[in-house]
Amino acid sequence: MKQIFLISFLIFGFYNSGFAQEKKVELSVIPDIHFRSFWMNTIYPKNDFKEDYALGMTLNLGAIIKYQENWKFHVGFRSFANVASSEIWELDPATGQGNRYETGLFDLLDTRSRFFGKLETLSLEFSKEKFGIKAGRMGINSDWINAQDGRLSPTAVEGVNAWIAPDKRWKFSVWGIGRMSIRGSSEWLSVGETVGIYPVGRTVSGKPAQYFGNTSSDWLGIWEIDRKIASDSKIHFSNTIAQNLFSTYWLSFEKNRKIESGIVIMGLQSGFQHGIGEGGNPNPDLKYKEADDINYALSGRIGWKNMKWTTHLNYTHVGGEGRWLSPREWGKDAWYTFIPRERNEGFESVNAVVAYGEYRFQKPQLTLYGHLGFHWLSKTEDAFGNKYNFPSYRQVNLGVKLQANKVANLDFHFILVSKEPLTSSDLSPNQIYNKVELLHFNGIINWRWN
Repeated sequence: MKQIFLISFLIFGFYNSGFAQEKKVELSVIPDIHFRSFWMNTIYPKNDFKEDYALGMTLNLGAIIKYQENWKFHVGFRSFANVASSEIWELDPATGQGNRYETGLFDLLDTRSRFFGKLETLSLEFSKEKFGIKAGRMGINSDWINAQDGRLSPTAVEGVNAWIAPDKRWKFSVWGIGRMSIRGSSEWLSVGETVGIYPVGRTVSGKPAQYFGNTSSDWLGIWEIDRKIASDSKIHFSNTIAQNLFSTYWLSFEKNRKIESGIVIMGLQSGFQHGIGEGGNPNPDLKYKEADDINYALSGRIGWKNMKWTTHLNYTHVGGEGRWLSPREWGKDAWYTFIPRERNEGFESVNAVVAYGEYRFQKPQLTLYGHLGFHWLSKTEDAFGNKYNFPSYRQVNLGVKLQANKVANLDFHFILVSKEPLTSSDLSPNQIYNKVELLHFNGIINWRWN
């Protein structure tokens, strides 16, 4: 990281010395402050499992310093507090498993920690109308590596991002990432060190997986191409390469067609993934990704929206040989059937159908929404195809978003999640706890100043 900033400041000094006499110095400072409060609670009405709750708060204090028209320096330090919680660090007595949800609000590497902080943002950016480059610690929102909004803080990366847009239709971008600060961590870690911090499931042979501290991956590379077609359509392509782990290709086409009653939403996605190198470790019992894995995914969306309503129906199919993998530490799924509070990576076969409906009120600025999803997964007895021993399930999310009228940039978000198994056969405690037959509640308050 020191080398990145040294190069950036040398460029800055050359640029400034050559043009300072021709341009009037313009410097502005914009505060970047973010407060977030997150209440989380998980219960098991049908079972006598450990039930947990937690109230976490975080405050990011930072600033964006703009120099002239092209330079931008961004810095931010985020602090965390476990204000109140059950003993989320204790294992469930019936299953011997750790808490999956509430612990993710804080530091998964030290779940007993009540207070901690980290330098989350430290970046320097130079941009013109048609190109730009940014180096340091920053946020990211790519297909398979993204901020995700399910905890107290976003996932951030350390590296370089460059882009070029030769005209209004095309944009090309590339990422080089060396370290990451994942949600639920106080540390900046190498790419390989981030794998296995979250619940890791089992190996292809059925043994408990031990990826954390045993996965070798030095960098992540992403390249993206975006193409606008007319005024209502676009094509997006990306390739995410995790050194020594896997390579994932992603292609999507989306079109919004205007009709008399609103806009018809259409989308189609396709993906391809294969293992590379040693899959993280040459030892079969520690390997994250099999080099011979060949996976594909297809996902589609059809829907309609107007000023008040948004509705769509989504379908995803994942197939091939081996597990489709993307570390849960790195972001949410890219396919259309993703529903907050669960992911469908880690399976050889997935068939998912998800319906979504949303209604917006103007006064007050209130949004009501709901997800209904059915997810058919590889059989639980198939360790090769079902990493997490997870049964096929039905998920319902009911949400409310409220924008405060009298306080700018203050919003409230409430989510109720219900997950139930689709199979009528008896499930073991390990196939229920943290997975199905549960109710999960989130209450979130956000306030920003920037």
